[in-house]
Amino acid sequence: MSAVLLTAAMVAEATGARLVAGAPDRVFDDVSTDSRAIAAGALFIALRGERFDGHAFVADAIRRGAAGVLGDGPVDVAGGAVVLHVSDTLAALQSLARAIRRASGARVVAITGSAGKTTTKEVTADVLATRYRVLRNRGNLNNHIGLPLSLIELRRGADVAVVELGMNHAGEIRTLVGIAEPDVRVWINVGDAHLGHFASRDALAAAKAEILEQAGPETLLVANADDVRVMTRARTFAGRTVTFGEAPAADVRASAVVDRGFDGTSAEVATRAGVLHLTIALPGRAQVHNVLAAVAVAIELDVEPAAIETAVAAIEPVGRRGVVTTLASGTRLVDDSYNASPSALGARLQALAATDTRGRRIAVIGEMLELGEASYVLHASCGRAAAEAGVDELVVIGGPVADGLVDGARAAGLPAARIHRFADSASAAAVVASIVGADDLVLVKGSRGTRTDLVSERLREVA
Repeated sequence: MSAVLLTAAMVAEATGARLVAGAPDRVFDDVSTDSRAIAAGALFIALRGERFDGHAFVADAIRRGAAGVLGDGPVDVAGGAVVLHVSDTLAALQSLARAIRRASGARVVAITGSAGKTTTKEVTADVLATRYRVLRNRGNLNNHIGLPLSLIELRRGADVAVVELGMNHAGEIRTLVGIAEPDVRVWINVGDAHLGHFASRDALAAAKAEILEQAGPETLLVANADDVRVMTRARTFAGRTVTFGEAPAADVRASAVVDRGFDGTSAEVATRAGVLHLTIALPGRAQVHNVLAAVAVAIELDVEPAAIETAVAAIEPVGRRGVVTTLASGTRLVDDSYNASPSALGARLQALAATDTRGRRIAVIGEMLELGEASYVLHASCGRAAAEAGVDELVVIGGPVADGLVDGARAAGLPAARIHRFADSASAAAVVASIVGADDLVLVKGSRGTRTDLVSERLREVA
């Protein structure tokens, strides 16, 4: 696909901005909303947020080498820097991203779901990269600011962009779809992440279903055949649908699945291009669905089956999302401390049970946030799941609702002496390090706000 030259005139046309100062043919080398990390020659877009106003940092951005500023208030710069004025800088950022997305000619694959978005994005991007030049949004740049910044990178000439769409309120996916205008929409599941912002799981599913909007007959939906809430809503999709899963009717269907827990999975996958034999190093059977979604996209974009098999076999977990490390002591640490929801935790506990280990199975579980009124009940369900998974020692971290983990585990038969309760991860870390022994298998998982990553780091230090 063609590169897109980012000039002051192009930005003005894309955003409806008024060129206040500087030359219209001035070329910007980059776009940034962060004056602290801006590169020389970049366009600085001054966003207004709840805590900061980017207009207060215009002078700093210019000192660091910014070639231009786009603002919605008074901007005073010296020299030959470009000044562009709009009524709303956030809307301008989004309009610029959409304009570049259209001008680039690239195809856009957008992924949403309650759990597994980032993994599915990474797997899809890695598989497509065997044939195409691929752009992916970095880290968790998946919201109304991060997504546009990612799509602006299409100006460098990628063939395909693979992006994840995040949300925690109704209407947010609709906004992101309007910016990305995806050719391929991937809906992997409806779980319980951010359930506290919705009246029910069906209300959450309705918000996720915004991924179906603004589609034409040529648009492709890749949908999870094993998720009833996904499939019920997928029937309204205006374009073409390809399904994945283990259901007999799935277009991309896994069978003969061998689950080795955190040691990976293997499966045979039937597709319209033939049967693929996949070896998946990602931890747990739940990852099979993430990989199937990526395979479905790759088949539709004409990637060779042999290339898909090779690419999938080489994929490793993303940092703090199930990375398995054997420490010097012989302890195996599964660091899944990036984030957590009840459904994602349940999948990890199933993987813990399925993994062969010579030592004990230890689960360090942090409180899961944004679950609303159902929080205690969901935590209790996870506590029962931990006991049923054969956990030998359970470490619970968090506020009062995390007592649900304790109560659920005890009700399912885990002795109180093997349950360890802490208010925060900092106080838990040293005790966990003293509990863990050689050959133990330790799962660490919790919401970002619970900071269970502190436990993982402590284990690495003392092992």
